[in-house]
Amino acid sequence: MTYPTFPENCTSMLCKHLTPELFEQLKDKKTANGFTLEKAIKSGIENVDSEIGVYAGDEESYEVFAELFDKVIEEYHQFSSTDVHESNLKAEDLNLRNLDTSYILSTRIRIGRNIKDMPLGASISKEQRDEIEKDVSSVLNGFEGELAGAYHPLLEMSQEVQLQLIEDHFLFKDGDRFLESSGLARHWPHGRGIYHNHDKTFLVWLNEEDQLRIISMQQGGDVVEVFSRLVTAMKEIEAKVPFAYSERLGYISSCPTNLGTAMRASVHIKLPNLANDMEQFKAIADKYYLQIRGTDGEHSQSKGGVFDISNYRRLGITEVEAVQDMIDGVIALVDAEKSLEA
Repeated sequence: MTYPTFPENCTSMLCKHLTPELFEQLKDKKTANGFTLEKAIKSGIENVDSEIGVYAGDEESYEVFAELFDKVIEEYHQFSSTDVHESNLKAEDLNLRNLDTSYILSTRIRIGRNIKDMPLGASISKEQRDEIEKDVSSVLNGFEGELAGAYHPLLEMSQEVQLQLIEDHFLFKDGDRFLESSGLARHWPHGRGIYHNHDKTFLVWLNEEDQLRIISMQQGGDVVEVFSRLVTAMKEIEAKVPFAYSERLGYISSCPTNLGTAMRASVHIKLPNLANDMEQFKAIADKYYLQIRGTDGEHSQSKGGVFDISNYRRLGITEVEAVQDMIDGVIALVDAEKSLEA
């Protein structure tokens, strides 16, 4: 493999940090699972419009290719190689203050998790992926009470049901060129599926980008209830299927942006007036470390002034702090919307 040629307009973190000297230093290294630099950067080379452009194939990737990953992690998370991640899952520590939930249409909090001592999706075998599906779906199908529901493998799901679940924002879909280039979409649709409880307020995606995406969601703005349900479910799963966790980097994920808490706390919120004042909108988002997305999520546009607002920081802060970023930012956004209404 030779040093890749990036176009001049490439702005990904891979383009920025992978110098010819660093490439020569890392190109012949590999993890115990056989994961190489070539595999780690393949998606970023094939998709030069990537924001990041590099994926891990296992937990060891973050050590073997540390000189590259640490640069990405430091820029994205403002988290240095000497920092240590901490966790806090106590819902009672959240401060709602004067959160006006009348503007919030729905609330959703999700976390990414991967199984301890298993390769990540970019280097996992089909047999290992199937094993994860078997073990985790068995735990999920044993849930009782509010979390009780059923697991639905993609292999047994009709096209009609799949499309409806995707339209309802419950199910992931294939065809993501970034994941395909990285090797995360191999063996599709084997080993993939979705679990949801009867009320569809709790979901688990199996073997999409990360091996588990655990999601708690509901209509309205009761952030504490959504967070509490997520924590309860996560702990029940982890008690039987341990997750990959690093003392320094927190929960391990395929993409370095999802390390640490691996948490995305979001609301769908109606802000039609702020939609016409994007300068103020973005200034508030930057202040509170928020990410602005369209109504249908990443790479989509807002419909009717409805936006998907979520926390940006994931590593170097606790889960409570990640959700608090979202709460504090939403309070500020609603205050600005009210001022514009007046």
